[in-house]
Amino acid sequence: MEPFRGRAHVSSRTWLLWLCVYSLACLLDTVSTGEDYYQLLGLSKDASTREIRQAFKKLALVMHPDKNPNDESAHEKFLKINRAYEVLKDEELRRKYDKYGERGLQDSQQGGRYESWNFYRYDFGIYDEDLEIITLDWGDFDAAVNSGELWFVNFYFPRCSHCHELAPTWRQFAKEMDGVFRIGAVNCGDNGRLCRSKGVSSYPSLYVFRAGMSAQKYFGDRSKESLVSFAMQFVSSKVTELWEGNIRTEMDRASALGIGWLLTFCTDSGDCLESQTRQKLAGMLEGLVSVGWLDCSVQAELCERLHVTSSFTAYSPPGSSLEQRDHMLLIHSLDVKEIYSEVIQYLPDLESLTQDTFTDKLENQRWLVSFTFGQKNLGSIEYRKLQVLLKEASVKVGQVDCLTESRLCDAFYIQKPSIAVFKDTGVNDFEVYHGKELLYNVVGFAKDSANAHVTTLLPRNFPRNEKEPWLVDFFAPWCPPCRALLPELRKASVQLFGQLKFGTLDCTIHEGLCRTYNIQAYPTTVIFNRSSIHEYEGHHTADGILQFIEDLVNPVVVPLTPDNFDELVRQRRPNETWTVDFYAPWCGPCQALLPEWRRMARMVNGIVKVGTVDCQKYHWFCQQESVRAYPEIRLFPQDSRSRNHYESYNGWHRDAHSLRAWALGSLPRVSVDLNPEDFKQMVLRGRDHWVLDFYAPWCGPCQHFAPEFELLARVLQGTVRAGKLDCQAHGETCQSVGIRAYPTVRFYPYLGSNKVRGCGAGIWPPCDAVLAEQHSLTNKHVWFFFFFFFFSCIYSVSCMSGCVFLKRNMRVLTGVCVLLPARPGGGVHQQQRCQHDRGHRPPAAAHARATAAGPQRPP
Repeated sequence: MEPFRGRAHVSSRTWLLWLCVYSLACLLDTVSTGEDYYQLLGLSKDASTREIRQAFKKLALVMHPDKNPNDESAHEKFLKINRAYEVLKDEELRRKYDKYGERGLQDSQQGGRYESWNFYRYDFGIYDEDLEIITLDWGDFDAAVNSGELWFVNFYFPRCSHCHELAPTWRQFAKEMDGVFRIGAVNCGDNGRLCRSKGVSSYPSLYVFRAGMSAQKYFGDRSKESLVSFAMQFVSSKVTELWEGNIRTEMDRASALGIGWLLTFCTDSGDCLESQTRQKLAGMLEGLVSVGWLDCSVQAELCERLHVTSSFTAYSPPGSSLEQRDHMLLIHSLDVKEIYSEVIQYLPDLESLTQDTFTDKLENQRWLVSFTFGQKNLGSIEYRKLQVLLKEASVKVGQVDCLTESRLCDAFYIQKPSIAVFKDTGVNDFEVYHGKELLYNVVGFAKDSANAHVTTLLPRNFPRNEKEPWLVDFFAPWCPPCRALLPELRKASVQLFGQLKFGTLDCTIHEGLCRTYNIQAYPTTVIFNRSSIHEYEGHHTADGILQFIEDLVNPVVVPLTPDNFDELVRQRRPNETWTVDFYAPWCGPCQALLPEWRRMARMVNGIVKVGTVDCQKYHWFCQQESVRAYPEIRLFPQDSRSRNHYESYNGWHRDAHSLRAWALGSLPRVSVDLNPEDFKQMVLRGRDHWVLDFYAPWCGPCQHFAPEFELLARVLQGTVRAGKLDCQAHGETCQSVGIRAYPTVRFYPYLGSNKVRGCGAGIWPPCDAVLAEQHSLTNKHVWFFFFFFFFSCIYSVSCMSGCVFLKRNMRVLTGVCVLLPARPGGGVHQQQRCQHDRGHRPPAAAHARATAAGPQRPP
């Protein structure tokens, strides 16, 4: 029985072990995946931002804890939908969630707070239910207002009482002007960056936009009549009054252009179109139809000859005669939108392209082609306006009916109604549109695509063995982050034309090709450079892509592996410092850090070595290195007694400047501390060039500037000596040389005799005068470049080039001038400095304010 009990005992422990492992796996799976955000809000994955807001609001009004006071779980339930909404409304977070699930959002805290029920009922999504009002955000604003149509946009804030007071009037105004203007609304609570970029500082702010025209702000009273009156000033389309002396000339001119006439005849009986109605129609039909009117009470003979006995309105096609009513389209409505709809449907359709004419037509001309499957609706009929809106962009417009030209559509893998722009380099260079089917969106796409260099890829032109490098975006049209990335690719393709080719592959059509490259999430952006393949993991912006390409061409971040880690990091030279980012590609905070990490690497290039370790690829190695969370940032200092010694970054901010300051702060100091005697003997009477930093320990800007000065000292080492003088400890010395604010940086070159003392506080002409007087330096631009390149050194990627110039030209730089260091993101005129305090440390409160980098005058 003993052997049996032993086996039973072992089997029982094994069973418990497996049970624990299984339970843990289930728990981890639950924590990492959670509930699907789209299902929580009842949405499909291709939901628009507006649809997301509408779905959340509908649930919020029902599930809010204020409405469910007796439900103890109401708070937790609401947090779930609130979290889902906060993630899905944010383009970048949504992209991470679609690609990695909840584990890609570990650094995001959205959804932990929410508003009262009243906020969601009355303040949330003010215009989401109004069909005539288009809600714009950062992603589509510029394309909309630059489409060539007139836009009147309301920038509002949800909690603004005046915005709510305006809302009913704005809705009435939108219905009144629908078709004449595009009426838009921007929620500055959700789109603060967009509103700031447009100079919006108060709410509501109303602006008129049109391509080629500066934005016009409305300052009048907020009545519908005043808004209409202001808006109509921008409808400059001509309405022609016809009479005996001009009717034949005007009709012949329009006929020569292939344009018909919308005419209203006004008599004593019947109804004719009012002046404002005629003006609205002229704006809506500009370039397609001429609008005119004839006053029969004045032109009685002309009306009699045309057999006009009562008022009426009609559309006369080009080339037809007014005497022949059979060729006219009689219009029996006085409503602007109804008249517009009747006329636009009566206009000639887009030029038809066939298998026989397609190649020849598109050979040396840019075309926008609408692929249809026989259906016609008002939206597609509105595309007839495209030929007018795209005329200045030199883009012709045509259509292909895929029911009759199926072979042609199959050749381009067109499986549903689509729009594509064909460049002027042949029929294989084209881009398919994947956006809203609104006219202004299509126009924006056509203009951008015609000038960009992005190609829709097919199996026949996919870059498998190309010599030139390619960027390929694997995407799905239903994926909103994918659609948001496409315009950024167009911008980047213009910047990198001739260096990199751009292509997109629709994985819903070419599933097999996407499987070949193991594409598991959208969008996935890959660089193909012959045999090398690099997946892009940075921000989905043109700037992010440009930086990534720059890093591939001139890499500054070293990919570390278990094989080279010992050689490069542990066995580093005594004067080398390494910073290493241990990351996982699926980790949201890691993705956010990646572009900042590359940027930091460029900023410290040549001073600190920068590397990365992929802990998904080398999981066992990261475990061996005791990496327990991602990203883990470590610094391996120079001259360390133990090669395994490192310091972990525990800072709150992971931006490039903060990381750079941390890395530079670990380096041994090159500058020296000076006392008054050192200053007198070594600087003023010595034989070396000196750069001095006059500072106070309590001064916040001085603390921010310290690593920058140390970097300058390191770059100039061997040519210029660097020193620091504490003006709190040595106040009299600082006052004696005219120091009035901290930090102040002065350059003291050795002139072969005693040094010139002070020439003003700033980059002023007196400096030039001293220089010219001392050494007959006639080229004052040399001194200008000295300051320019020094400022380039401060918080700038271009530090090396500026400081190298400074070293090479040191022999011609003379005199003593004050340098005012700039702060991050600011120029020479945006400095933060601490005022002179006669050497006394300020009280605690003032010290706290100064440390926060604000300009302070201590008591």
